[in-house]
Amino acid sequence: MRFSRWSPLLLAAGLLAGCFPRSDPSQAVPTAFVAAPQAATRMVVVLPGRADDIQGLRESGIVQAVQSAWPDADVVLTGLALPYYLEGVAEQRLHREVIAPARRRGYAQIWLVGASLGGMGSIMYQRAYPGEVTGMVLLAPYLGDEPMLARIRAAGGIASWEPPSKPAAVKRSNFQEELWRHVQSWSRRPEAASNVWLAYGRRDQFRNAMPLLAAVLPPDQVLVRGGGHDWGVWSPVTREVLSQIDRQQRASAD
Repeated sequence: MRFSRWSPLLLAAGLLAGCFPRSDPSQAVPTAFVAAPQAATRMVVVLPGRADDIQGLRESGIVQAVQSAWPDADVVLTGLALPYYLEGVAEQRLHREVIAPARRRGYAQIWLVGASLGGMGSIMYQRAYPGEVTGMVLLAPYLGDEPMLARIRAAGGIASWEPPSKPAAVKRSNFQEELWRHVQSWSRRPEAASNVWLAYGRRDQFRNAMPLLAAVLPPDQVLVRGGGHDWGVWSPVTREVLSQIDRQQRASAD
């Protein structure tokens, strides 16, 4: 496997440590489709964490969580694993192989649910393909290394942080800046964050980064619950988030 622009960031995060699912970016992104128990009007696409494969997602309870809140939602579990990020093709492959076909099927809404690595991938997907999904549920997303986060804190938060250069194509030297530049755009255009939700556990290993992201989101779209960095937190809170989204949509329709 050749390491590309993502590798230094992921190494710094410890995301290359230990085991992760084997996958071959030269092949199609693995997916599993779970049909809605009712007539489907929505699709939820799940992006895995570093250690997740399709079977792990099946066992995580995320499908049941989604469809108990949204029985009209088809669910697509993806194997968009670490090698796709290392090859620098994650956003493009997600769009071409999953999101674009879903849009052609005519769903009224398409949502991303991304955990950890998948939360980071969700943000970068929205950066690359704005407006292609209805919204995102970010479950303890990985947001960069501590020196990057410290620079944002020292600036007084993401709204006042000044990126060191002009917007540019993502590469090894600027990946974190471009991720945070996109998050910063939400502070300038609050409507862009209106369908972005953040949820994480109080003992999560990335919890110290979360307030920087939470600052640009509506307060009632940030949920902090007991637990750590695992599906024992993420699946139940996803159900909670989706139920809250429906309540908001019903209220706005009245």
